Amino acid sequence: MTKRILIESDEILVQAIGALTSCEPRFEYVLEHTGMPKLRLRPDGFQTLLQAIVSQQVSVAAAKAIWSRLEVENFLDPNLILKTNEERLNSVGLSRQKIRYAKALAAADLDYIALRRKSDDEVIRILTEVPGIGVWTAEIYAMFSLKRADIFAAGDLALRESAKILFSLGERPTEGELRQLSTNWSPWRSVAALMLWDYYSFAKNREGIV
Repeated sequence: MTKRILIESDEILVQAIGALTSCEPRFEYVLEHTGMPKLRLRPDGFQTLLQAIVSQQVSVAAAKAIWSRLEVENFLDPNLILKTNEERLNSVGLSRQKIRYAKALAAADLDYIALRRKSDDEVIRILTEVPGIGVWTAEIYAMFSLKRADIFAAGDLALRESAKILFSLGERPTEGELRQLSTNWSPWRSVAALMLWDYYSFAKNREGIV
């Protein structure tokens, strides 16, 4: 079995960028304008996925405020979430839907250690079986918490817009079209995503993208 490569050091990042710029010169253009992307490493486990649920469809400021209240009440413990009634959880800012998702995540009792050893496809499948965790959230978890090198969140709007600009496409590619395009960047698609996110920020400032 081939050893899985993890994006967990600048040395691996440099290796990945070298491969990407060799197969697609436009990544060299990105590098010239944005510099080396930063590693976006996060811990894995229950709290990271809970935070992703809390952040859904609210502003960054609102998500931080809710998370702070959850921390104060120690509602980052899955057992406590399961034992606490909806009214109490709602009082700290969780909507009814997010309470359902938080309880579903707690009840799923995922083996986060074992998840580290699963294939990329298995990770996505296992996570998306939990209500409230969609493909995008599962892919972001695999990229940043499990440090997988070959994940591409093709449904991300910023990635789609970035690809449209970088590759001079007539319109924003669909998720399927971008996923197909990203196969050219395997086995370093996670790093390609990092570069495209950076390029989106550059292009947004340059072209006034809303």
